[in-house]
Amino acid sequence: MRIERVETIPYALRFREPYVTARGRLERREMVLLRVRTAEGVEGLGEAVPLSLRGGATLEEVERALSDAATRLVGLELDTEREPALDLAIATFLELARPKRLPPPAAAALECAIFDLAAKADGKPLWALLGADEARPVRCNATLTAGAPEGVAEQARSWAERGFRTLKLKLGAGDDVEVVRAVRAAVGPEARIRVDANEAWSVRDAERVLAELEPLGIELAEQPVSGLRALAKLSRSSAIPLAADEAVNSVADAHRARQRRACAYVTAKLSKVGGIGAANAIAEVIPTYLSSALDGPVGIAAAAHAAQIIPDAGVDHGLATQRLFAEGVAARECELDGPMLSPPAGPGLGVEIDDEALQRARLA
Repeated sequence: MRIERVETIPYALRFREPYVTARGRLERREMVLLRVRTAEGVEGLGEAVPLSLRGGATLEEVERALSDAATRLVGLELDTEREPALDLAIATFLELARPKRLPPPAAAALECAIFDLAAKADGKPLWALLGADEARPVRCNATLTAGAPEGVAEQARSWAERGFRTLKLKLGAGDDVEVVRAVRAAVGPEARIRVDANEAWSVRDAERVLAELEPLGIELAEQPVSGLRALAKLSRSSAIPLAADEAVNSVADAHRARQRRACAYVTAKLSKVGGIGAANAIAEVIPTYLSSALDGPVGIAAAAHAAQIIPDAGVDHGLATQRLFAEGVAARECELDGPMLSPPAGPGLGVEIDDEALQRARLA
């Protein structure tokens, strides 16, 4: 297959309700769709979700870097008859990404589009190209937004009624202990509750809050403090397992986290770590579950395929965020049946874009 055209399209999806965390409030999620087309009419899709609230590259910076790297794809031949499709895809991605040191969201989108093309050229779904024997539905947690205790409890009841057994609460923006108490009372003792403070607490505050939360039965606490050193200190004093998010962005970070015994888990967002290959490498070091960066349909599908090969960490993935949006841009995407997320059928990612919906969501 000869790559003939590439296109980067910035777009935004509105949330049903504002997405509120300790880091701020979002009314919509902005991202960049990458479309790569071959002379034979095959399309590869990728998606970059800038994490600028975390200090990462802006939408404009991500789009510029992605466009520059993707343009160098034009004219390349992907000859899967001469070389195994996965090997060819990895080599092509590394050749384009390494010299430019792409921002992780751009790298994730570029890798995804190349993998999508390679899988389609091989006539396989992406999970099969990656080496999985079969595709199993991925069990996901519910992600609740921060708010007053009664409001968060109502969110929890609504998610639980849809079959979700694990609820992720965003803390650090209010009366945290009362929020968790309200949710526990609303969903009963069997539900799993994990908390995420997005680095909002000091070590001392985290020790106090987690000690108060411990009797309420907390599955794990995501990134309650900032940095691996603080996580390691907190892990020595808290009985609640800790998961690193912002503190682990690469396999090198994962090795440092394991050496310091800073966390029991890592949560990997593809746009945070730079794609499927990077997430899998991290999972080989520390038990890892995948989370959404509030991705659109392409990013969620990429993670659903990646979940088929990443070693099972024994906890639910955080990929059920498509329910948070008021609109979409896909004619075909992952199916979410209660908490179970299934990759789309068909070769490659299996995602099909609704061009009219994309045009409505497109950013100037």
